[in-house]
Amino acid sequence: MSALSISEFARAGGVGVETVRYYQRRGLLPVPPRAQGAIGGGIRRYDERDIGRLRFIRSAQAAGFTLEEIGELLALDATADRRRVHALAEARVTALDAKIADLQAARDALARLARRCGGTVDGEPCPILDAFEPALDCDPRLPV
Repeated sequence: MSALSISEFARAGGVGVETVRYYQRRGLLPVPPRAQGAIGGGIRRYDERDIGRLRFIRSAQAAGFTLEEIGELLALDATADRRRVHALAEARVTALDAKIADLQAARDALARLARRCGGTVDGEPCPILDAFEPALDCDPRLPV
């Protein structure tokens, strides 16, 4: 697989063409030169190395890294600074642990409300809606 057009390249990386262009604007992916001659037709062509880089970006995103952090990881790949890579990974693990704790707390709160709601009778106030009602009272952008 070599000399892919941008649409073939995007498909091989599991993203859309606009995502490829966005990554290029962010400096995460190189913009290859346009092919010259009758065969190339001025189309930019991507190779296996480009696909590997795109897949790296997608995998790093799936692990929770920001695009800024991914840019740093890509830059660090060319260096021997494995300590910085390790520090970025540790920071990401800490952030994910915090997010998991927040999600677990939200889940537990909603489960408590759902249990309370299951015990109410039609016509009584709903504990779930009552729990969210103060947010409606405080946000002037929401309709009353």
